[in-house]
Amino acid sequence: MRVFELVGAAVMAGAIACSAVIAAGPAAANPLEPTPIADVFYAPVPDLEAKNPGDIISSRPMPPPAGFVDVDVWQLRFRSTNSAGEPIAAINTVIAPRNKAPNGPVLSYQHIINALGLECAPSQALWTQDPNLMIREAPALNGALQRGWTVVIADHLGPNSAYGAAKMGGQIVLDSIRASQRFDPLQVRQSPVALAGYSGGGMATAWAAALQNDYAPELNIVGSAAGGAPMNLERMARDLGFNPHPVFGLAFAAALGLEREYPTRIPISEQLNPLGQQMAAELQNACTNDIIAVGAGKSAMMVAGSLNLMDSPEMVAAVNENSVELYPGVPKAPFFEWHSPTDMLIPVSSITNTLGRYCAAGVAVTEVLVPSNDHLTAAVLGLPQALEWIDARFKGVPAPSNC
Repeated sequence: MRVFELVGAAVMAGAIACSAVIAAGPAAANPLEPTPIADVFYAPVPDLEAKNPGDIISSRPMPPPAGFVDVDVWQLRFRSTNSAGEPIAAINTVIAPRNKAPNGPVLSYQHIINALGLECAPSQALWTQDPNLMIREAPALNGALQRGWTVVIADHLGPNSAYGAAKMGGQIVLDSIRASQRFDPLQVRQSPVALAGYSGGGMATAWAAALQNDYAPELNIVGSAAGGAPMNLERMARDLGFNPHPVFGLAFAAALGLEREYPTRIPISEQLNPLGQQMAAELQNACTNDIIAVGAGKSAMMVAGSLNLMDSPEMVAAVNENSVELYPGVPKAPFFEWHSPTDMLIPVSSITNTLGRYCAAGVAVTEVLVPSNDHLTAAVLGLPQALEWIDARFKGVPAPSNC
């Protein structure tokens, strides 16, 4: 299995659903790493080992982003864990309606983030003035805020924008909830919590739900809603094939993002020919639109000087570590999932297999098939049902199941 088949397919599904452009600064010293944010809030943190997952490192109030009214906004920096089990510093943005009740519901919402640049993350993009980089899910967030829910938005790609490292994203999401509940000004320490997200955000949501029993069993998560999530990266790779593709840039960016997270196990950059090296440099700090533009119509064979990794057991194992279908854990709370039955970008069979395993383990699963074969349309059609399902979980209504 070729490396770009395995890694790149991880994000092609989510990529179409989000529109953004590059937010690049000067080139970083290491082409594998993104340019750091020029803000002391993002500065390196000493002695992270002394902190527990979810411990708050620092906090700051923020002005409400454009389009949000009657809310208080905070950003928290907290300790989380990367794919190797090492401590990292992560960031979230918390938007709280001013009329919310103490210990009222908390929605952890995972944005779609298709990016190698740190300035593409929600903690930056929520305040951008660039219409191509602005968060597209703001209407859904406003709907949640109008219900009196506090909304927590993690930068789930982590401090290196490790695009494709979905298991780490799940850990960051769980620690983001921990940090929010430990931040006394929010008054959510005893709040019930629900998770939601679509496509790449759905993948982070699904991972957080699956990891909760082992990683954060103390959290009171009442339900998780994940839509259009790629649940097996290898199967997606086989389905999409290895020919030139209009969104190959997303595949290439995901390969580079996973190299950031697994530098010794997935050394993609060592396999690149001059064209691949040029593209990698152009994508170092890119968001979705430029990622798509740089890679349009290209393929792995066009950018790789060598494909020696295609039979590497370590590479395959690293990719499979980020496939929810292959993770033995199951959600602790009820699970809502929506997708198109004929989605052309994600392997529906992997969703079916994953939900079947959850059902067999006794999880209350609600699966909704939306009447569209378009990935983006499916997101729009299914999200209102997901929010209604979450509202019922917050109200204590027993979760239905169509297992």
